[in-house]
Amino acid sequence: MEQKLSSVAKTFTPSPIQELSHLAQRSNAINLAEGFPDFPAASHLKNAAISAINSDFNQYRHVQGICDHLANIMKEMHGLDFDPRTDMAICCGQTEAFAAAVFAIIDPGDEVVLFDPSFETYEGCIRMAGGIPLYVALEPPHWTLDPDRFINSFTARTKAVILNSPHNPTGKVFTKDELETIAGACCRRDCMAITDEVYEHITYDNIKHISLASLPGMQERTIITSSLSKTFSVTGWRVGWAIAPAFFASAIRNIHVKITDCAPVPFQEAALTALRSPPEYFENLRREYESKRDYIVHVIAGLGFQIKFKPRGALFLFAELPENYLLSDVEYVKELIKQAGVVAVPGCGFFHTTLSTEKLSQVGCSYQERYIRFAFCKSSATLAAAAQKLAELSDAMGGVIGGKNA
Repeated sequence: MEQKLSSVAKTFTPSPIQELSHLAQRSNAINLAEGFPDFPAASHLKNAAISAINSDFNQYRHVQGICDHLANIMKEMHGLDFDPRTDMAICCGQTEAFAAAVFAIIDPGDEVVLFDPSFETYEGCIRMAGGIPLYVALEPPHWTLDPDRFINSFTARTKAVILNSPHNPTGKVFTKDELETIAGACCRRDCMAITDEVYEHITYDNIKHISLASLPGMQERTIITSSLSKTFSVTGWRVGWAIAPAFFASAIRNIHVKITDCAPVPFQEAALTALRSPPEYFENLRREYESKRDYIVHVIAGLGFQIKFKPRGALFLFAELPENYLLSDVEYVKELIKQAGVVAVPGCGFFHTTLSTEKLSQVGCSYQERYIRFAFCKSSATLAAAAQKLAELSDAMGGVIGGKNA
């Protein structure tokens, strides 16, 4: 019956990240793979959701108050003016908002520029719309953007650029210069941009998130997507949004209604409480995650990993295997699960392009097979337990887990 599947469906396989999370559950391993917290969401947010259910907010509904709050937040954070009545679409998480944004602007044959490494969801949405993903490799180890490489990726068929900053999996926060390069190319080429800004409130070392839409000429050509999930530790609530000029926001709302009708209403109601959070909430969030980042960097560096780039945002450490270590990222993760009972994500699943450098060719595998992603959005107890297991096994093996060095 496989021939009955669409050509796009045949290209999709289960998410390796989710499969690793399922493996962690089955094997009772510590899950540092998937980017969701294992600590409780704030009690007042949970109580707000419970109150909404008990108040019978359980039927189809669009909660306009979310849009009102978002308009205020965009003005305060980025100086951007959006009309909450026309420029917002509430969706089932950032994932649906992003998909609806792609479906709203991409036709078959349109080319879409992405930065590599890249989160897996983006390409799937582009291909479902009939678009063609074109990847521009960021330069390791600091994941810098080469302006010439980026500009040369544009063709007459380029319709949009996808930007995720702060960036998954690397923790990169695109600099003002890099954003100006992206904005300049979009304006000159009359291209759209779709941004994934779910980590907008999670930046470190006093770095501030800059929305691409805030740059000159970009508000009218940018679709911003984000959600409650990461900022408020409620990844299962599925409340997200797209913010864009009215023409695009209307198209996204229409697509959203055709697919899911509305985001979960009790959680929309609870979102009103979340979005009213005072500045102290976001500062505490940054401070707590920065402490977790520093902890996981110390632990992983202690295993011999090369930490040449300390994440500046988001919830992941993208660490390079020791220089003379012979196993690939996939082989390492298998050993990690089997020997230490800890699950992480092989970096190869995020890569789609190749950079040829003499340095990287000195090791037995390409740089796309040299990185492991560790999620640190976990409780202090979970991170400490993982650190203990990793240290014990490393001591037993006389070094790096797996014990295979050149």
